Amino acid sequence: MSSQAIGATSRTCSVTGLKVDRSAERLIKVNAVVAIVMFLIGVTAAVMLVLTRWQAVHLLPADWYYRMLTAHGLNMLIFFIIFFEIAVLYFAGVVMLNSRFPAPWLGWTAFALMVGGAGLVEIMVFSGKADVLFTSYVPLRADPLYYLGIILFAVGALVGVMLFFAALVVARREKTYEGSLPLVTFGALTAAIIAVVTLVHGAAVYIPTFFWSMDMMEMDPEVYRLLFWALGHSSQQINVAAMVAIWYLLAGLTVGGVVLSEKVSRIAFGLYVLFISMASAHHLLVDPGFSPAWKIWNTSYAMYLAVLASLIHGFTVPAGVEMGQRLRGYNKGLFEWITRAPWGDPGFSGLVLSVVIFGFLGGITGVTLGTEQINILAHNTLRITGHFHATVVGGTALAFMAVTYYVIPLIFRKEVAFFSLAKWQPYLFGSGITIFSISFILQGMFGVPRRHWDASFRDAPFAVEFPPVVDVLMTTMAIGGILAITGALIFILVAVVSVFFGKPLTDAAIANGTARVPQGVLKLPPQTYSEAKSAEAHAKGAPGTLVLVFIFLGLFVLYYFTNWKMLSQVWRIG
Repeated sequence: MSSQAIGATSRTCSVTGLKVDRSAERLIKVNAVVAIVMFLIGVTAAVMLVLTRWQAVHLLPADWYYRMLTAHGLNMLIFFIIFFEIAVLYFAGVVMLNSRFPAPWLGWTAFALMVGGAGLVEIMVFSGKADVLFTSYVPLRADPLYYLGIILFAVGALVGVMLFFAALVVARREKTYEGSLPLVTFGALTAAIIAVVTLVHGAAVYIPTFFWSMDMMEMDPEVYRLLFWALGHSSQQINVAAMVAIWYLLAGLTVGGVVLSEKVSRIAFGLYVLFISMASAHHLLVDPGFSPAWKIWNTSYAMYLAVLASLIHGFTVPAGVEMGQRLRGYNKGLFEWITRAPWGDPGFSGLVLSVVIFGFLGGITGVTLGTEQINILAHNTLRITGHFHATVVGGTALAFMAVTYYVIPLIFRKEVAFFSLAKWQPYLFGSGITIFSISFILQGMFGVPRRHWDASFRDAPFAVEFPPVVDVLMTTMAIGGILAITGALIFILVAVVSVFFGKPLTDAAIANGTARVPQGVLKLPPQTYSEAKSAEAHAKGAPGTLVLVFIFLGLFVLYYFTNWKMLSQVWRIG
């Protein structure tokens, strides 16, 4: 896409009107590309894991199953997500503020550290020197270079986060924007603050473990678990903040979604900073080394404040979409704003599916599993795996995919390759991960274990039998997994071909509507409307979203109290 030159170091985007610093643009590109590479490695491992979990096939031997499980967890939960998030931070902190990128050489240093560290970890894992899973619990021991690779990656990520903070300072001093930070940038700031807390805890756990792996010091397993989950779970809370920021961005880009109350949304992001990391405690609820008071405080009273933040965003994002649609004239009944939405735009469909899967499936199960008493029913069963696939994959990864369809034309300045196929990709991926997650959750309700290579325990010295329905659920799990993997591979194909071989996007192609790009790029939805239209839309409010909220709350109550009923049948009184 051609752009108006405003200096050797920047350009102006003809679609959004934003000033794009070329150093930031290059760093956004390379971090996004490496994120896709890591995603491909994770997806490849996922294929083999699904075909092994499916007992009818049971593809891999035990050693390679745990090796692929280690690779899958690290690439999907750490490398793919954080590389992409660094790209998001550079976009939100530099491009959205019309600012310049501070110290580009340091950005490239951070990128080199991240690539080098991730590469070292990959070598250790695939050479069989780190079959320790994503958690790498002590006393499981990997090669020292494995821990060194994670440390290098974390240092690079921390430098990237610090550059984001520096970009905010530069923008403020040089007055490149007016008023307060845009909400998307504020959300990215939330993710960055959580990232600092997360990475500091990562240093606290992995530096001692690095020395322990060389027999230079002792490492207490209980202390390791406590510190690790301040990294392992909190790193996923970076995802939540970044994902929500992307929701707000996509709502604006696709349908001109509005923010109902900047103050309320900012308070919700603030609650994330203060309380969301406390949810890490739900991984430790069966550990004997922590008091009941500590467990109850962290997984109820304090954690619920973070849940409140997610509930707020879960209302304001779809309500903002509804309001944006009503401002565009779709005011009939409760749901014309839904029926007349641009469902052929993969950015919009990906946004909606991300919100629905994260909220209805991931959110309801997450709050329930985080309850101390109920957790004892589900801990280390496939219910846990089903939950976090709904949140991290169905929520975060799908949101990242959706925004990529706008990043390709706006940052890489290319048309979207195989655009007809791309329109179906979010539906294929979203439906697949939904079936997959629900199948895991239902298997977990029958006690099927997570992580275990052979869920049937065929060679065990004792008999373990599950109801016949578990075999059916394993088949549906495989079907859902294959659908999701197919959707993921289509996304990778579209992204790679678009970036490296795609047709350059021109202003002429945008003007005449022939460009193969999402509809928001062809005609950016307006953010301001006439007073009469605004008054009409605000008078109606967001009744459709309110109906959806009550459906959500009804399902949440039903699922939550079903779990208490199950618990009462285990702990009979009288």
